[in-house]
This record gives sequence, C-alpha cells and structure tokens, in this order.
Amino acid sequence: MEPIEEKRDPSLWYRLYCAGLMLGQVLWRLLRGKLRRDQITEQMLTAGPKALVPVLLVAFFGGMIFTIQTARELTTFGAESFVGGAFAIAFCRELAPILTASIIAGQVGSAFAAELGSMKITEQIDALYMLRSNPVDYLVMPRVVACCLMLPILTVFALVVGVIGGTGAAYQFYDLAPINFLTSVQTFLQPRDLINVGVKGILFGLLVGIIGCSWGLTTVGSTQQVGRSATSAVVTTWIGIFMLDFFLSLLLFHQSPLG
Repeated sequence: MEPIEEKRDPSLWYRLYCAGLMLGQVLWRLLRGKLRRDQITEQMLTAGPKALVPVLLVAFFGGMIFTIQTARELTTFGAESFVGGAFAIAFCRELAPILTASIIAGQVGSAFAAELGSMKITEQIDALYMLRSNPVDYLVMPRVVACCLMLPILTVFALVVGVIGGTGAAYQFYDLAPINFLTSVQTFLQPRDLINVGVKGILFGLLVGIIGCSWGLTTVGSTQQVGRSATSAVVTTWIGIFMLDFFLSLLLFHQSPLG
C-alpha cells in the first residue's frame, strides 16, 4: 500500500494573492451593506471582551516599563516635565495600537485561521457552496467587521490603562507628581492624535481579520496544516502590522520641515 502523499502548504505569495481578493470582496460587500448583524455581534464578543484582559495587562505593564526607561534618562538631564510628553508621543501614538493589534492577532487572528482551516479540511466550506451560501458572507464578513469595530475600542482601553500604569510608575519610582505627568501628556497629545490612533485600530483590525480568514480558507491537507496555518497567520499579521504602522505613521504624524 502506497503512503498517502501529504499536501504542501500554499505559498506565501498565493495566500497574499487570495488575501487581496478577499479584501476586495469584503470592501465591495461593505459598500453594498451586506452584513449579518447577528453573527457580527457573536464575533465581536470573541474579538472584544474575551481579549480584554490580556490587552489591559500588556498595556499596564508596557506603560510602566516605558515610563521607567524614559524617566530615567530625562531626569538625568533635568527634563522631568517632559516625561509625560514623551510617553504621550511614543506610547499613545505607537506602542498602544501596536501592542493591542499584536495581541488580537495572536488570540483572535489565530483562532479565525484555525476555525476556518478546520472547516476547510473537513469539507464544511464545500457544503456551504452546495447550499448556495457564500463563505465570504457567512464566515469572513462577520469576523472582519468585528475586528474593525473592536480593535479601536480595545486600543482606547489600552491607552487609558497604559497612562494609569505610566503615571503610577513615574510617581512610585521617580517621585513625579501625577498631575504634572498627566498635564504633560495632555499638552503633547492632541485630539487629532486620538483620531489617528482610531484609524490605525480600524486598519489593524482589517488586517487581522483578512489574514486570519484567508489563511484559514487556503488551508489544505490534514489537521497538521491547521496549526501551521494559524501560526503562519499570526507571524504574517505581525509583520504586516509593523509595515502598515510605518506607512501610517509617515502619513498621519510626519510633518515636513518645509511646512
């Protein structure tokens, strides 16, 4: 009896191509208003409250770590009044959205890839086609929309908790008055920055949902490939988050010296 040949994982370029096609389908359906609101609510629970605790823990300790490192250097030069400002610029603009998106990618994006990958290899996706149901409408849209809605909200919670952690660390370790720290944060952090952070959250959520779903739907072979697809989806999403954040930071926060 000849051994069964194990199917190879799809190439990265093929999966990126499928992700691009899926992104186009999702955007087209959003413009047409084709949404399954009941399923979106269910996926929002997965992408929101169930991921809240790790997001808050990472934001709290991340805020404290960043404040400790920043305050140590600034107090050396007698610039204690700028500790909160440095925190606002770096943590609130960049670290909080990236940390939140990375956690959602690891917890939610991997779950999407594993769920849809299991459905693909057990031929449940083919059953949907036989029932004249489009997997994009039934499976992809609710997950992508849920990520786009919940990630900005989670980022706001991360900002608040991160500021609390940073304020406590500045007071505990460097005796910086909380009012001075928060005043510096308020001075450097403009309302436009918060809007830009929300835009980042939406785009990061779109990235997490699209990659998680497309990696799951392109899974082939056995159950081993399900785990590989989930892992590959997380790593690819992390890389995509940093690449996207680079271009968004240039677009949203970069100011030309020529005005």
